[in-house]
Amino acid sequence: MRLRRFIAVLRARNYEFFRDRAAWGWSVLFPVLVVMGFAYAFSGDSLELYKVGVHGGKSTGHKAAFFKVRYIQFIPVEELDEAITKVERHQLDMLFDMTRGWYWVNDSSPRGYILERVLAGGGEGRFLRQSVSGEQIRYVDWVIPGVMGMNMMFSALFGVGYVIVRYRKNGVLKRLRATPLSAFEFLTAQVISRLWLIVSIVILVYLCTDLVVDFRMYGSYIDLLLVLILGALTLISLGLTIAARISNEELANGLLNLISWPMLFLSGVWFSIEGLHPYIQKFALILPLTHVTEAARAIMIDGAGLMAISDHLLTLMAMTALFLAIGSYTFRWE
Repeated sequence: MRLRRFIAVLRARNYEFFRDRAAWGWSVLFPVLVVMGFAYAFSGDSLELYKVGVHGGKSTGHKAAFFKVRYIQFIPVEELDEAITKVERHQLDMLFDMTRGWYWVNDSSPRGYILERVLAGGGEGRFLRQSVSGEQIRYVDWVIPGVMGMNMMFSALFGVGYVIVRYRKNGVLKRLRATPLSAFEFLTAQVISRLWLIVSIVILVYLCTDLVVDFRMYGSYIDLLLVLILGALTLISLGLTIAARISNEELANGLLNLISWPMLFLSGVWFSIEGLHPYIQKFALILPLTHVTEAARAIMIDGAGLMAISDHLLTLMAMTALFLAIGSYTFRWE
């Protein structure tokens, strides 16, 4: 690998991006508008649905009355400690442990108070009350990791995959092949160029919106930056895999949309996937954006460290290696 050739391609790609003012302007403006819109739309306290976590399965017999109340969503939970944290954060209004007959409610939650009155009115007196306390997490605090991941996804997939396909169709790659430039140098320059642009834009968007919204941040900014870099690498590698051999822009656009839209709706960007069908939740685990969103959300909201999100980091690293291997092996100039 010759550093001079690599830097030349890297500079050319950066100049191309910044000269397209509409593209980079929209990359910054769109996520800011999305975050501000959700901050305004969900600034009120009224929601239409109560969320109750259930650990150990639903009850039967005289306790079944509460579990038949309308407008309450009962969500099965596997990890009790994580669910208790969600009650503290007001993400769950109430939590039941059916094996021990305990329930948790947040002392400062008005929704938890209403549910507790409903529970008492139904005569389910055998449940033992456990109280927790914690500050409410606003929806905008919850959604910002997903918005950052969404912005990274579209910028990575279309900013790399679609551009390479356009190069191939316009004959740019054919002319580059006649130069001493190697495929490794070209692909590395594309990855590095898009990586620093994505990370810079995400940081800029976060800082601009944080000045207005004041996000909750309980974890380490260094850990969050690591997740963003690794997530961006994974998504860029996925874009390279799609663009490795395709020369038709319409086909590339269709495949990129086929990949991006399921990730947009099934990766927990806009809503929690806990209430979805178990098979859908398992399918979401093979989507890179799911691991990026959950890892960033765990750092920002729960204050998790790298060890707590190590499974997400290892999955992203494995996906990056797999996508890069496939993209490099199948890449063609023409």
